[in-house]
Amino acid sequence: MAIAATLSGRLAASPIIYNIVDFGAVNDGFTVNTAAINEAISTCAAQGGGQVVIPPGTFLSGTITLLSNVELHLATGSVLLASTDRADFPRQPQPTYRSLKDKGGWFALVYALEAQNIAITGKGTIDGNGAKQQPDPALFGGDLDGRPRNILFISCKGVRVEGVRMRNSGMWNQHYLDCEDLLIDRIEVYNHSNRNNDGIDIDGCRRVVVSNSIIDSDDDGITLKSTGPAPTEDVVITNCVVSSFCNAIKAGTESTGGFRNISISNCVVKPSRSKARPVFDTPRHGITGISLEIVDGGTMEGVTINNITIEGTECPLYIRLGNRARKYMEDVPTPPVGSMRNISISNLVAYNTGNFSSSITAIPGHYIENVQLSNVQFFNRGGLRPDDYIQSHIHVIEDERGYPQPTVWANLPSSLLFIRHAKNISLIGFQFGSKSSDSRPPIVAVDVDRLLIDKGLYSGPATRNVEFFVADNVHNPAVSEPLGWNKL
Repeated sequence: MAIAATLSGRLAASPIIYNIVDFGAVNDGFTVNTAAINEAISTCAAQGGGQVVIPPGTFLSGTITLLSNVELHLATGSVLLASTDRADFPRQPQPTYRSLKDKGGWFALVYALEAQNIAITGKGTIDGNGAKQQPDPALFGGDLDGRPRNILFISCKGVRVEGVRMRNSGMWNQHYLDCEDLLIDRIEVYNHSNRNNDGIDIDGCRRVVVSNSIIDSDDDGITLKSTGPAPTEDVVITNCVVSSFCNAIKAGTESTGGFRNISISNCVVKPSRSKARPVFDTPRHGITGISLEIVDGGTMEGVTINNITIEGTECPLYIRLGNRARKYMEDVPTPPVGSMRNISISNLVAYNTGNFSSSITAIPGHYIENVQLSNVQFFNRGGLRPDDYIQSHIHVIEDERGYPQPTVWANLPSSLLFIRHAKNISLIGFQFGSKSSDSRPPIVAVDVDRLLIDKGLYSGPATRNVEFFVADNVHNPAVSEPLGWNKL
């Protein structure tokens, strides 16, 4: 791939090596090595660049700042361990690029601003000591409370992160904001130590590849965001295994700049290995497998999702156009309602999932357009009693300004797919069923124009007096009842 070749060629084949021990770093896990590591990086950058090596051992540190043309290499057996003293993580200056999260200031273990040709490589571990990272009471609450990220790169170009293990961040594990030409490959993330423990956040970035990685997180897993005016665009996510107590692969919730040209393929979503209680009391097997969301303005278009396996999760697929209309800065205009169109999802298998039902929903007067699902399988657990789910679509609240997540509805009045305020939707070549009987109609459509449902196969328990398709204000439907469906 051209991106990989370009990025790998920017660092010299035999870089000059700067070992942090030569600058006074001590691997005892107690000595704070912030000054020594930063001196090694500064010296390396001043000499034109090279490789700063963290050798085997545990090196405690506060914020280290990566500079242009420097590769931070964590050798096998090395651990970069975050200090738990807030004084070791000074608040970084406000960057030129403004976004939603910067009003709380920026805090990170590994930080870079407007750097070029930088990398983090090796088989060592970055450990954020997250369970011991406490919020600063002088700052804002929530995710603006000063807990450090493991990695925070802002407005950087030519970024490579390969091979490293990441653990226990104080907040989001990795946050790449307004970056370009970003290659992340063969990383392994386990992040279950604090609130807001996302696995990775790609935010307002261009030309990005995330590949061959394993991510297990308490909060969202692989997350695309747009917390400022820049869109997240030209992104490939492939060959990853993702587990999350929240949403495994997600675009949102912040959507100011929108999302364009996103390709997600060859990924497995499965339950987390963690035995701990989820921080936010979310389902242990996760909320969603795939979430696509526009709620703060912006446009989502040109999304392809292919070859995805989802095991567990309450909701396999959640596509949502809302109108939370959150401004990314106080002095900017309130964003208008965004748009979502041109989304293709194929070769998706979801099994042993919960009963939330997948959904494609917008708000009155605004429509999601051009969504195609093809060659997909959905098998839920079923077994609901009549009082376990919303009985009719008229009771499904719009909630256009709410947080976009299927937990607001829980068990919808459909077992397979709920569609509302949409145009040009197709479901072609699908199999579905429930492990135990589910008395809900599989598909409910409300305020939909041009709906094609064809070539379905039902392989669940026999149903009694249940319609396959329930429609309200649906124009131009072409709906074929699936093979195997019956009303005994």
